[in-house]
Amino acid sequence: MTSSAPRHRVRMTGAQRRQQLLDIGRELFGQKGYEATSIEEIAAHADVSKPVVYEHFGGKEGLYAVVVDREMQVLLDRFTSALSSPGNPRELLERAALVLLEYIEEDTEGFRVLTRDAPPVTSGVGTFSSLIGEVARKVEHILADQFDERGYDPQLAELYSQALVGMVALVGQWWLDSRSPGKREVAAHLVNLAYNGLAHLEAEPNLVTQAPVPAAEA
Repeated sequence: MTSSAPRHRVRMTGAQRRQQLLDIGRELFGQKGYEATSIEEIAAHADVSKPVVYEHFGGKEGLYAVVVDREMQVLLDRFTSALSSPGNPRELLERAALVLLEYIEEDTEGFRVLTRDAPPVTSGVGTFSSLIGEVARKVEHILADQFDERGYDPQLAELYSQALVGMVALVGQWWLDSRSPGKREVAAHLVNLAYNGLAHLEAEPNLVTQAPVPAAEA
């Protein structure tokens, strides 16, 4: 009978270990939630002892806070980029809807982390609602300019931006589990309601922006 070779722990730099723990925390918090995830489980997935997690983050609360902050910044950067490029109001609304749906599709665990309720011990951590509020403020500036150009009261831009962004966010949470219809169809219907209104809904709405061509087809 031959004995198996001894298992050697992978040596990492401090930065590499911190990134590994963040990735593991993101996955576990997304899959199980904050309360159901333990320091022991995080350490076991990283093949380290619990003190290593405490050394880097001070505990589960600290790790959770960094994971949430990182995900919020990633999503906010995507919204900022999409809304900063030139475009008419319909195109900007389409981009905003697609940014969120693409994030849900590509970074599902990150979105689950953001939309779960934050534990009381981390009440200072940013929440999904605070992220949506930040996005709404960016949309508000765009709407205010459009309202002013069209003779509407620009002070109403805040109300409309909250309504638009909130609608997209809630539909995104619903789509997280359903994933049907496809993201572009969902975005088209969101824009249909927001841009045309119930009185002027299109029977078969389509996005005016073109879908990116896959690299293999380019």
